[in-house]
Order: sequence, then structure tokens, then C-alpha cells
Amino acid sequence: MILPRPVSFTRGDGEVPFDGTFQVERVAGPAEGYRLSVSAGGVRVQASDDAGEFYARQTLRQLSGPQAFRVVPPGVVALPVCEVEDHPRFAWRGVMLDVARHFLPKHDLLRYVDLLAVHKLNVLHLHLTDDQGWRFESRRFPRLHEVGGWRPDSRFGDRRSGGMAGRPHGGYYTQDDLREVVAYAAQRQITVVPEIDVPGHSQAAIAAYPELGASGGGVWTDWGVNPNVLRPDESAVDFYRQVFDELLEVFPSEVIGLGGDEAEGGDGRFVRRIAQHLHQRGRRPFGWDEVLGVGPLPTRTIVASWRGEEHSLTALDRGHDVVMCPEEHLYLDYRQSDHPDEPIPVGTVTTLEDVYRYEPAAADRVLGAQANLWTEHLDSPRRLDYAAFPRLSAFAEVVWSPAGRDEAEFLTRLAEHHLPRLDALGVEYRPLDGPRPWQALPGVPGHPR
Repeated sequence: MILPRPVSFTRGDGEVPFDGTFQVERVAGPAEGYRLSVSAGGVRVQASDDAGEFYARQTLRQLSGPQAFRVVPPGVVALPVCEVEDHPRFAWRGVMLDVARHFLPKHDLLRYVDLLAVHKLNVLHLHLTDDQGWRFESRRFPRLHEVGGWRPDSRFGDRRSGGMAGRPHGGYYTQDDLREVVAYAAQRQITVVPEIDVPGHSQAAIAAYPELGASGGGVWTDWGVNPNVLRPDESAVDFYRQVFDELLEVFPSEVIGLGGDEAEGGDGRFVRRIAQHLHQRGRRPFGWDEVLGVGPLPTRTIVASWRGEEHSLTALDRGHDVVMCPEEHLYLDYRQSDHPDEPIPVGTVTTLEDVYRYEPAAADRVLGAQANLWTEHLDSPRRLDYAAFPRLSAFAEVVWSPAGRDEAEFLTRLAEHHLPRLDALGVEYRPLDGPRPWQALPGVPGHPR
């Protein structure tokens, strides 16, 4: 019934009316944990902190039925008599959302914050810049968003097809927009971790300020790895120090992303100097696992391990904390089956069951895991919903619930209880038996592996 599955759930006899009010008591216990009691005497919550109380509210919402997830929820509902004890398995339960390839308007981004909160996920990693767009307003260097925030066209389908969408694309978030997103997320116990990618994936910035790159060019309209990277000279590094300082004014998160991935011909000194700058500002640098090859980094640097387990072991050996996000398990833009109706099939098949079976490494310095949603082929909120759900629901249980999960029991709980909640929320998820006709994109080529 509850998703993600709690540490313990004991069902009693009967039901009791619930009007949304309950008693809350602070008690010692695991971080983000709570105990919930529903009896004839009422509803009582014991929580170890504000997060625990918030997650108890989410559980009560689930116990109240799918109607509780509508904009206008029901009044008095019937709750089952029960006892729940719960706390998360991992501290980092994240989702990376790429808003650079395809911009997600603020209204839809706030909706995604709500969807993360429903699933007791607590980190939103925002990939704000890439070759195809710059989404962060820079008041010091306004051409970054005024020029870098827009591209004249976009590849439609895989780059090998040669097809183009035939329309411009763009957008950016003002600093006030992002402060609003941060505050909205904080109310839902979610930390927003921003990322500005250096030294690769920087064509949008180079289009705005050509002196930053080895060669010029406009905002990229293609997908893949662009060989044009940032110059490693001091002027370019100083430029980005100032950009990151602006970012720190908007985002209070201790963890700040600096990218570091897929920089063909990139110079490791660039990443090292930006990482040191963030460290000196009291923040924790956060980079993709390629940063392990740039030379010594501040020990407090967090490594996002996406290319396989071996890179997480290297990071742990060097004393870094790790967030697991292996592409073969947690890249939710990858195709969900090998059926020809899967829209724009890219990457390896990553089914709902595959995500549920993933087991993050259990080590002291493994903070947790995150699912990644790259948006080259996810150009609208509807496409994002299709790629994310219900696989993101499975991931939420992986990072919250204890090991030893029962896949068959999860699938039953998902179908009978959780998909109706997603329906009430208006989430256009992929049905368990395959895409609906309007979710397929016949004739648009992908690049399956």
C-alpha cells in the first residue's frame, strides 16, 4: 500500500475517520525517520526531525487514497488502523534533471519538485548548462543567457538520422525564479544541487563569449560530445570563478556541481581550480566520475559514479564520498523495452524491473544514489513523464527501503495503489504493458544499444 515501502507496517482491524489533523511529537531516532500510529484514539506521529514529520504526512496522504493527490483533496477520509515505523536507507535520494538540452518552464519544474516529494526523494540535481543551452541568468555576464539560452534548431531523433525539429528552442531561469524553486523545494525537504558543466559541454557559453573556447561557433543544435572545450588559461578560469560565485548567491546547497564529464581534449587544471574555488567558498564540489582523472581534488569532493562500479571504488579509495548513478541501471532516458513502439529508443533496455533490482553499493562513504534524466529526446513535460514514471517510483523504493525487497509484491502494490495516485496527479506515465498510441513516435530513429 505504501510506496516506498516502510521499514515496518502492521495493519490492525478496521478503519477510523481522518480529517487531516494529528498530533506530532519530536523523539530521538534515525535522521528523517518517523513513527505513525492510526487507532480509534486518533492519529499520532513521532518524528526525529522536520523531514521525518514531512514524510509521515506523505504516508498519511497515501493511506488516504488516490483522491488525496488531487488539487482539491477529499474532506474526511477513512484510514486503516495501523502502525508504521520508517526511515530512509540512504541520505542522498536524488534525481538529475537536464534542463539544458530541453528547457523545462518553471511551472513544470515546480511540479517535478512535488513529484519527487511524493516519492520521498530529497535531492534535485539541476543540470543547468550544456552545449545546447545556458539556463542560469548571469547578471555579471548577461550574454550567457541572452545568447547562450537559445538555439536555432534541434536534432530530432538520433544524430545519425540527420533529422531536425525545424524550430528554435530556448529559455532560462532568472535568479529570482531559481530562488523560488529552491525555497519551494526546501519546504518539501528537497535540496536543489545546481550544476554548471566545465570544461566540456560548454558550447552555449562559448557562443556567448567566443574568447572562452578553443574555437567559436553558435549554440549547438546537435547531440553527442562536442570537441570544443573551454580554454584552460587564467582568464577563462577567472570568468567561471565569477559565474560560480553568482551561482552560490542563489543556491544555498553545500554541494555544487561542476560537471567535468566527456571533455575531449579538456585540461584537468580547469576542473581542479574550480573545485578548489568552491572548496574555499565553503562548498563541496560535485563532479561526474571523469574528475577522478584530472589530478588531486579537495577531499570533500563528491563523485557521481555513472560509468560503472569500478569508478566508485577508485573514488572511495581516494577518500571521496560517492553518489551512485550507473547508466546501465539509472539512466531513465534509456528505452524501456525493445518493442518497436518505444519512442526514440536510445541506450540499453532499462525496464521497470531492472531499476527495482538495482542494489547500490553498501559502503560508509556511499551517500546514496540518483536517477538521471537526460533530455536530448525528452522535449516536453509529457515525454519527461513517460520516461520517468513508473521507473522513478521503483527507484524511490530502492534508495528508501531496506534491502531484501520483494519484486512481485512491489509490482502488485504499484499497480493496485500507486498508479492510481499518479493518475490523480496527472502524470502521463508509461503503462506497464507498453506505450499508449499517442506516446509512441513511429519513424523517429534512435540509437539503441
